[in-house]
Amino acid sequence: MSSEAPAAVDRRLADLLRLLDIEPLEVNLFRGESRDIGTPQVYGGQVLGQALVAASRTIDGRRCHSLHAYFLRPGDFNAPIVYDVDRSRDGKSFSSRRVVAIQHGEQIFHLSASFAVDEAGLEHAMPMPDVPRPESLPSLEDYLAQHPDVAGIFGNKILDHNRPFDYRFADLPPYIDRTPRPAYKRVWFRTVDRIPSDDPDLHRAILAYASDANLMDTALMPHAVNWERMQLASIDHAIWFHHPCRVDEWLLYVLDSPSASGSRGFARGSIYTADGRLCASTAQEGLMRQR
Repeated sequence: MSSEAPAAVDRRLADLLRLLDIEPLEVNLFRGESRDIGTPQVYGGQVLGQALVAASRTIDGRRCHSLHAYFLRPGDFNAPIVYDVDRSRDGKSFSSRRVVAIQHGEQIFHLSASFAVDEAGLEHAMPMPDVPRPESLPSLEDYLAQHPDVAGIFGNKILDHNRPFDYRFADLPPYIDRTPRPAYKRVWFRTVDRIPSDDPDLHRAILAYASDANLMDTALMPHAVNWERMQLASIDHAIWFHHPCRVDEWLLYVLDSPSASGSRGFARGSIYTADGRLCASTAQEGLMRQR
């Protein structure tokens, strides 16, 4: 799987593709670099995407259908991340991989992923909710232009970073509407340019990267908290890939948070294609500690 981007691709997307094109060091061993997008530590979606790329590069003829990951330590922007892949099992229909991410001699993250051959069978899915089309909705840039004070909530570059994704919000983001409301949100997203590859593994890796956004802030929606006084961090993350999809075409992320307790928030998401097909499901628990 190659993530190399031609010069014609939007520079923001080209940089993401380079980020996911991790370097092979040895059999089952890879190295990735990081980007400072304004979060206190390396963005969790980056490590998810790179680890999935590492696992996928040890598999032939099978696609990832699920992954489960834990974030153990904050990542350091200024040091490379080494990904060590354990080829746990290759069966007749399924393959299992475990990936450990290492910095400064310590584990910062580990991921278990399962891969399967394509197989037909019974199908059903929850229908996509009725939402306005993305072209009719404001983008993140629109909100920032209307609310220039919002970035100051975080004291960093998270919101005004040049993201490789175009987000369109069917519901007001919680950092715009800070009143308590039900923990339910719908967000359209796609990459800012066409991805110069049809490789399903690459699109899954980019989807994994994007899936880490929007979950934790959904869990904060019922609580009128001051974000500056919160310690927020992903603890774990899971994705189930149901059908292939292109991340450069509009996808709808439907999110809710059924519970928060013990300074942890739990959120889950369903990702639909524009024509209503459920292509992935996500779940995450994260630290929501009041300082």
